[in-house]
Amino acid sequence: MNFLEIAQTRQSCRAYDETRAVEQEKLDAVLEAARLAPSACNAQPYHLTVCRGEAAKAAAKACQGLGMNKFASQAPVLIVISEQPYSKSAAMGAKVKGIDYRSIDIGIAAAYLTSEATAQGLATCILGWIDDKKLRELTGIDAPARLVITLGYAAEGDPLRPKKRKDLDTLVSVKE
Repeated sequence: MNFLEIAQTRQSCRAYDETRAVEQEKLDAVLEAARLAPSACNAQPYHLTVCRGEAAKAAAKACQGLGMNKFASQAPVLIVISEQPYSKSAAMGAKVKGIDYRSIDIGIAAAYLTSEATAQGLATCILGWIDDKKLRELTGIDAPARLVITLGYAAEGDPLRPKKRKDLDTLVSVKE
């Protein structure tokens, strides 16, 4: 699968096959892709906490406030991405330029992770509606939880939905 095929087929899964576990080698590939993601000053200011079994069920509950993300309980794996401190050089750059590189780096890592998951035949959904306090208690992390990614196999019959995206003419400008 080339990258454009991955981009065309990757979607936010909201129906997982609860009977099918994620194989360790596929999980390892997904985590390796996140590890290889570029980051400011190669600092990787994030940590990935893999939740399986009962921990996955508890992490799912921490993403379901106000009735949101009900499907998360179906996913056999949830990956909590927490924010870690900057390296000194990235911290200086962030202060000088007024840019939050950690959020950018977390987004890039999530994109690499979810893209590799698609290449592995897995489904994902990136969750931003999370309870930081509950996730910290559950995982033992002492840094802000920023995203949770559900991971598993899509339920049989879960259709590939058409992409609703802006036209390139709206999205891109070229200056010469």
